[in-house]
Amino acid sequence: MSLLVAGVDEAGRGPLAGPVVVAAVILDPARPIAGLGDSKKLTEKRREALYPLIVEHALAHRIEFVDRDEIDALNILQATLAGMRRALCGLSPAATFARIDGNRLPKDLPCRAEALVGGDGLDPAIMAASILAKVARDRMMVELHRQFPHYGFDRHKGYPSPLHLAALREHGPCPQHRRSFAPVQQSLLR
Repeated sequence: MSLLVAGVDEAGRGPLAGPVVVAAVILDPARPIAGLGDSKKLTEKRREALYPLIVEHALAHRIEFVDRDEIDALNILQATLAGMRRALCGLSPAATFARIDGNRLPKDLPCRAEALVGGDGLDPAIMAASILAKVARDRMMVELHRQFPHYGFDRHKGYPSPLHLAALREHGPCPQHRRSFAPVQQSLLR
C-alpha cells in the first residue's frame, strides 16, 4: 500500500466572529498543482484560482467548519484540534500519515501524524489545505456579511480591525460573534 500523506491546516483562529475552518488534503503526485504557497502570502485572486484546481486534482480533500458555539464551549485551540481530527477522519481515501501545520497534534487521529511548525510554507499538501480553508472561510464571511452588513465581515473577515471593533462597540455582538473572546465579552458589558 502506498503512503497517502494528508496536509492539514486551518483558517480563522484569530477572528472575533465566524467559524474556524480546517481542511485536509491528500495531493496526487501524478497531478501536481503549480503555484501552491502559504495562503496568507497569496493574493485573494490567486487563492480563488487555486481552489478549484486543488479540489479537482487532489486524491482527497475535506473541509470542516467549526462553529462559534463549539469554539466558545471548548476554547479556540481545542475547537481547532477537534476540527483537524474530523477533517482527517473525513478523507476518502483515508490518509496513512498526516502533516499538521503548527506545534500541536489532535488526539485520537486515524493515522500517524507529525506537527510541522510553518508547514504552510514548507509542505505542498499543507499549502493546499491552507488555501482550501482560507477560501472557504472567506466565502462564508462574505455570506455572513449579507446577514449582518453593519459589521463589515466582507472586508475584515471577522478579524479585530478598527472597523470591526468600532461596529462591535456600536451594535454589540451578532449571533456569529465568539462570546469567549475578550473584545466580544467587553462589548456585552456596555
